[in-house]
Amino acid sequence: MKRPAALMALILAAVAACSAEEPVASPTQAPTQAATTAPPPSPAQSETPTGPPAFTSKVSAVKRDDVPYSWRPGCPVPLSGLRLVTLTYWGFDDKAHTGELVVNKSVTDDIVTVFKQLYGWKWPIERMELVDVFKGDDFDSIDANNTSAFNCRAATGSSNWSKHAYGLAIDINPQQNPYVTAGGSVAHDNAEEFKTRPLDEPGVINGRDRVVRAFEKVGWEWGGYWSGTKDYQHFSKGGG
Repeated sequence: MKRPAALMALILAAVAACSAEEPVASPTQAPTQAATTAPPPSPAQSETPTGPPAFTSKVSAVKRDDVPYSWRPGCPVPLSGLRLVTLTYWGFDDKAHTGELVVNKSVTDDIVTVFKQLYGWKWPIERMELVDVFKGDDFDSIDANNTSAFNCRAATGSSNWSKHAYGLAIDINPQQNPYVTAGGSVAHDNAEEFKTRPLDEPGVINGRDRVVRAFEKVGWEWGGYWSGTKDYQHFSKGGG
């Protein structure tokens, strides 16, 4: 009777040996996968510029330090009635530049509208700085071919205030667009070759051209239409 007991012992030993093998994964346990490293995300690609920088403009209050020479007590417009316009313009070097103009606060939209058009046309301007860079000297500013607006001064040949003294006038490229007397003379030697009209040269303003029309659309008049004396550089709100 000992043989069946021995057989049973052998069977139990075999079962124990099978249970010692690697266990089967439970149904809820995910099978182990080989570790992988994800590639880093590609850096964002900047757009390549396809043209000139966008036109920008900024209008801000005028501080006394901005106009140490061009404004003084007794001027027809208080500082609070003026605004500093910082804007983009296209240069004779075919590059974008940033310039400044001081104008009456009532015409800032006019100025931004027109100069945005000029920039879009790549219509060239030599320089655009406040007349205070020239210590308020209108002659020196014009001689440097500087485009400027406000200057508390009398009108040329008059004791009355100029439209510039109100911030309602601007002179553009005065070398290419000079002040020409009825006798045909100019005050600046560098403008002699530009005193006749029409004239097909960069930065020159001619009657009924797109620059004149752009100003006319916002209610500004051109000095090139004056009878007798011609002020080709000059635009003013409402004329004068």
